[in-house]
Amino acid sequence: MNIPEITAAEAASQIEHGALIGVGGFGPAGSPKYIIPQLAQRARQEHAAGRPFKVSVVTGASIGASCDGELAEADAIDRRFPFSVNAQLRQAFNSGRVRYNDLNLSDNASHLRQGVTGQIDWGIIEACDVQEIHGRVRIYLTAGIGIAPTICRLAKNGVFIELNAWHSTRLIGMHDIYEIEAPWFRSPVRITQPVEHIGMPYIETTPDRIRGIVYTNAPDEAREMLPATPATLQIGQNLADFLVWNMKQGYIFKDRLTLQSGVGSAANAVVGALGSQPDVPNFNIYTEVLQEEPLRLIREGRITAASTGALTISSTHLKDLYENIDQYRGRLLLRPSEISNCPEIIARLGICSINTAIEVDIYGHVNSTKICGSKMMNGVGGSADFTCNAMLATFTCASTTKDGRISSIVPFCSHVDHTEHYVDAIVTEYGVADLRNKCATERAEAIIAIAHPDYRPILREYLRIAQQGGGHTPHALSKAFAMHEAFMKKGDMRLTTFED
Repeated sequence: MNIPEITAAEAASQIEHGALIGVGGFGPAGSPKYIIPQLAQRARQEHAAGRPFKVSVVTGASIGASCDGELAEADAIDRRFPFSVNAQLRQAFNSGRVRYNDLNLSDNASHLRQGVTGQIDWGIIEACDVQEIHGRVRIYLTAGIGIAPTICRLAKNGVFIELNAWHSTRLIGMHDIYEIEAPWFRSPVRITQPVEHIGMPYIETTPDRIRGIVYTNAPDEAREMLPATPATLQIGQNLADFLVWNMKQGYIFKDRLTLQSGVGSAANAVVGALGSQPDVPNFNIYTEVLQEEPLRLIREGRITAASTGALTISSTHLKDLYENIDQYRGRLLLRPSEISNCPEIIARLGICSINTAIEVDIYGHVNSTKICGSKMMNGVGGSADFTCNAMLATFTCASTTKDGRISSIVPFCSHVDHTEHYVDAIVTEYGVADLRNKCATERAEAIIAIAHPDYRPILREYLRIAQQGGGHTPHALSKAFAMHEAFMKKGDMRLTTFED
């Protein structure tokens, strides 16, 4: 190939203060790992010399700690789009040191193409193989895609590729790369089943777009999933019972069950619990992130087909997948985030979405991003993409956190990401609140019934007080955040009082 081999430091040296960097991967899966730490080191050197050095970063979703964590520690990020789970960067968001734009993941690539986000100066992506054929370059990605295709096409100064030998080239053929056309009159995204191919297994570009290849060898930085808890197992059982009931009613179709599941140990455990329920038929997955329990269920035949944007699994599990890749061919496909999260496809497939809430209020609004309304946790990610377009949109949460000191069910969400209009059901370890076809008061009664027993009297007292003021959706605004205030002042929501 005529593409130069360079070091990570040489690549970082070309990126200037104020640049907008597009980074491939989705979550830690497929994130580059060598160039950005060198960029963070350069920022430290510039700062030590009294010179400013910050860059803005746009990604498919979160990225690994060697990217977000290193840059945050070096105080080297100006703006960050659109999602992150890194604790150091979260502190920077909440202190105001980094300007963070929380964005639905389905909008990310289109905002770049429209120019809303700004001009990408440099792209950094990870690949398991790069081939030059007839004057064109084929880039074969690793375990996550994100916005890599859009980055490769739009980066003004070109793209650096980290060619990571840790990832097996046996993954070739497991990607379906497709960019949505610009409006108007664009073609439909013709996916009618989860693993239907509509694109190419690689990104294709010209050699001049690649500014250098950095040879690397490092696993992804995915966390080990925490084991299931009694609460998550019961939530899985409750959700399974609810799905089966919906099938018996004819609301969803037994032979076409397609699920989406959010990110994290709780979501992973809930899907595992669903798969263990014999009354739940074999099902498909169309989601943004695939974790360890769904992969187990694919091997066992419980999941028939799975489409995802990333394989967010531990290095041990990913190595095992590479060694047994033939078990997954034809049953597993990786897609760019604008396709994994595409509202058009979500609606067409009739997906049942399962996402995780931080808190839910008694009328069915959901907060999935901010603690006490102001402190960013991670971001909305793709939960709104699925919730707004799913055939059945559910949110799960344990009824309490912090050893019972915080109730996940509150009178009024301190921040709302998902309004009552799109949320069909809430599931805790105490049951399911089916919110469909219910007025506001009926919703409140159903949700209070699945709150922790310690908090049901408090919530019922709030509803009683609120109803004295009348209205379709009764609220006593002066008391709506009393549970939040009790926690902030006394450290325990159970100490809530509704004093005049």
